[in-house]
Amino acid sequence: MNHLHVQCRYRFPDGFALDVEFETSEVVTAICGPSGCGKSTVLSIIAGLIKPNAGMIRCGTHVLVDTKKKICLPPEQRRIGLVLQEHLLFPHLNVRDNLQFGMKRRPPRQFEFARVVEMLELGPLLERRPSTLSGGERQRTALGRAILRGPDLLLMDEPLTALHADLKQRIRDDLSRIIAEYQIPTLLVSHDVEEVAHLAGRVIRLEEGRLAR
Repeated sequence: MNHLHVQCRYRFPDGFALDVEFETSEVVTAICGPSGCGKSTVLSIIAGLIKPNAGMIRCGTHVLVDTKKKICLPPEQRRIGLVLQEHLLFPHLNVRDNLQFGMKRRPPRQFEFARVVEMLELGPLLERRPSTLSGGERQRTALGRAILRGPDLLLMDEPLTALHADLKQRIRDDLSRIIAEYQIPTLLVSHDVEEVAHLAGRVIRLEEGRLAR
């Protein structure tokens, strides 16, 4: 299991400052807090979508960021699976091609395509385009694509937001099965502690850009 160390500082143009440091070796860790507290920014910094003003991020022995040594790996070198609220599926590709995107360049840690499709019940959807999918189907497709990259770390931003109660339970069950079988270190972001607490071995609370005491 990878140990994750995150220490980052980032100042927004409007003056809001993020200053966060934590370590975790849990399979699933959740970052929770109200809207605007900096949760999604932490995920974006870990994923390489935002460069911090200062910090150190390490996943196991893999150093992603070390501003003192001027290290800041580009996203494609971070071996991270990222699932955003917007899903960001390729609209011109069907579900099969979305799932297989990036698999040819994935690292040694590999997951069987057929097994992931089976676990997420994506078989009937493989030839369909994202525009024909429901919200839950798009979420499952995005999760499958992230896993099939063979990530060392899975990042999920509000994976249950805007889903009705039955669908939330379905996605939670999918996540539980995937995490239990593959033991992928996972960092979840949510504004609702109750939604993710039963998945997470540790919950980190964020308030106004800092860890809550």
